[in-house]
Amino acid sequence: MRALDRIDLIDKVGRTLQSRMGYDDISAYLEASGVNTNKPTSNVNSKWKYTKDLLAGEPDTVVLKVADELGIPHTYTVVTDKNTAEATFWEAGYFRLFLSHISTFKDRTATLRKALKQFGISAFVAHVDIEPTKKWQDEIEAGLFSMDALAAILMPGFKESNWTNQEVGIAIGRGILVIPIVRDVIPYGFIQKYQGLQADGNKTISQVAKEIFGILVSSPKTRTKMLTCFVDTILQANEEQEALVKLSYLNDISDLPIAYLEKLREGAASTAVFAKGQALEKLNQLLMKYSLQKVVHKDNDAFDLEDDIPF
Repeated sequence: MRALDRIDLIDKVGRTLQSRMGYDDISAYLEASGVNTNKPTSNVNSKWKYTKDLLAGEPDTVVLKVADELGIPHTYTVVTDKNTAEATFWEAGYFRLFLSHISTFKDRTATLRKALKQFGISAFVAHVDIEPTKKWQDEIEAGLFSMDALAAILMPGFKESNWTNQEVGIAIGRGILVIPIVRDVIPYGFIQKYQGLQADGNKTISQVAKEIFGILVSSPKTRTKMLTCFVDTILQANEEQEALVKLSYLNDISDLPIAYLEKLREGAASTAVFAKGQALEKLNQLLMKYSLQKVVHKDNDAFDLEDDIPF
C-alpha cells in the first residue's frame, strides 16, 4: 500500500470509529485488533485524531484488517513478497483470484476466467496468462503472493500434483480465502474447513462463476475488496444491459453495507449509462430499498463556475 493510500485509509477508519464508538470502546476494539494502545498520542480532544495516532505506526495488515471489519471500501493488497511487483497480468482495479487447476483442465478454466470478469474478478490461469518470454515458475509465484483469494478445482489428478498442492499451501500459509470447487474429489487436508462449491453434475460455467462471486461477497476475508471492485465495474459499464445485469446481482446480496451504495450513487450521478432509462430506474429502486436518496444526474453540459477561468 502506498503511503498516500495508507494515510487516506487510516483517515477513513478514524472517521468511522469516531461516529460509532466512544474513547474506551475505540481503545478496546483497536487493542483486540492487535494495535498497541499504550503508545503516546496527542492531547487533542478528538476520537478521529486519537484513532489516527494509534494506527500511525501499525503494519498495513493491521490497518487493512480494521478497515475490512468496519466495511470501509478499498482495493488495497498487502505486499507480502518481492515478486508481487512483477505480477503484471492482473486486471487493474479488479479482485485477484488465483485458479489452481490441473493442466488437462486449462481450457475449461480459461472459460471460467472470462465468466468471472463480469463480476469484477481478474482470474489468473497458469499456462494461459503467462507470456512465453517469461519464466512460468516466477510468474506463478508472483500470482500466488499477490492474489486476494484462491479457487482450487478439485478433480482427479489434483491431489497427485505437486504444483496444485503447493499453490493451496501458499494460500493457507498467507491466511487468505481458499474456495474448493468440487469435481469428483472432496476437500482434503487443511482445505476441508473451507466452504466448498459443488461443481459436479449439470452446472454451467456461468453458474459456477456466480457462486464463486457469492462466496467472495459473503466471506469476511474478501467481502470488502470484492464489493468495492464490483461496484467499480458497475460504474464502468458501457451498455445499459450490462449495468442492469450487474445491478440485479448487487440486489441479491444480503446485508449490503450502505457505504457501497453511497459510492454507487455518487459515481452514477456523472455516468452516461445512468443518465436515464431502465438502468437509472433500477438503481434508484435499489437505493430506495435501503432508504437512500435517488440519483440526481449531473448535466455535463451545465455551466460551472470553474468554466469562467481565462484560457
